[in-house]
Amino acid sequence: MPDEVRIALEERAALSPDALTGMEANHRFVGPETMETRIFGRLAAWQNWIFIRPNASGPEGALRRYGTGRKADFDRKRV
Repeated sequence: MPDEVRIALEERAALSPDALTGMEANHRFVGPETMETRIFGRLAAWQNWIFIRPNASGPEGALRRYGTGRKADFDRKRV
């Protein structure tokens, strides 16, 4: 049990604050989930918003460091 809690906390801390904001916004959509609402209502808008943020595309961002073995350096004050 302690390992499961530790892993959950580490996974949460590894996410960009911008990504967490986008995921939270996804929960605000009401109504039935369809392929159209996934593509047009949520995924396109929030992914574009998240991917252009400095936490993703900046010099120390997650997209620039992906595959290098180095952790991204997130600015947690941005959100």
